[in-house]
Amino acid sequence: MGDQGAPRIAVAVVTMGNRPAEVDALLESVAKQDFAPARIVIVGNGCPLPDFAERLSLPGEVTLLELDENLGCPGGRNVALRKLREFGDVDVVVELDDDGLLVDAEVLSRVRDLFAADPRLGIVGFRIADEHGETQQRHVPRVGASDPMRGGYVTGFLGGGHAFRTAMLDEIGDWPAEFFFAHEETDLAWRAADAGWRILYAPELLLQHPKTSPARHAIYYRVNARNRVWLVRRRLPLVLIPVHLGIWTLLTLLRTRSRAGLRAWFGGFVEGLKEPAGERRPMRWRTVWRLSRLGRPPVI
Repeated sequence: MGDQGAPRIAVAVVTMGNRPAEVDALLESVAKQDFAPARIVIVGNGCPLPDFAERLSLPGEVTLLELDENLGCPGGRNVALRKLREFGDVDVVVELDDDGLLVDAEVLSRVRDLFAADPRLGIVGFRIADEHGETQQRHVPRVGASDPMRGGYVTGFLGGGHAFRTAMLDEIGDWPAEFFFAHEETDLAWRAADAGWRILYAPELLLQHPKTSPARHAIYYRVNARNRVWLVRRRLPLVLIPVHLGIWTLLTLLRTRSRAGLRAWFGGFVEGLKEPAGERRPMRWRTVWRLSRLGRPPVI
């Protein structure tokens, strides 16, 4: 920990190089924070990076990491986490989407205070809202039509803006890189909950982000289905696996209007059953109960 027990904070951003103006704006919003991060790590996910430190007035130590190939969002973030682990002088990592923006100047200081106040707090999820202040319902980490301004302990977090305690990551491991994108947040959140770490949704921590649809990605339907099968094979007790997959198959049939999308989804579903899912480490039943008490049993 830093001086007087205040956690030392780093900011990590992964970009594919296709949003240069947005990355500049995000880093400028980090520079305007009233609490300066000790380090900033920027990962070029299969792309070169400009010299941000030369172009922008950024606080702390700035590290640029250029990858030869796109490892996906979780894979790119793992590269940043490994580099920060090598430095060994950071207690909390704030990860931000490259097209996000910190509107308020007190975000990092509030993150610092939240982690300083609760030693078992492992993850803090930000509220994501567009430029009009609207939060999409899928970005609220609760079941149903929940108020995006209601904070508290939850079962998951938003990938676009969040903070991790590094001691938690050292215990439970980093992102599941093989997921590439989709459901990697749930895999990490379930591992954190199973290890006894708390996950807090803090709506006062705002990341402004353009309104998007996950289906904008061409491979969304296939990867979404494959990763969901992988997720439950890795993390759920055996008896809950068919329950979870049955519920989500029904929801997919009800929600998806595209025949091509459904074909891709079922293709990904089969892929998830056939291909290795990685290490199986199912959560304990007391974790199932804890997640259910928080409002989201791990079958929904």
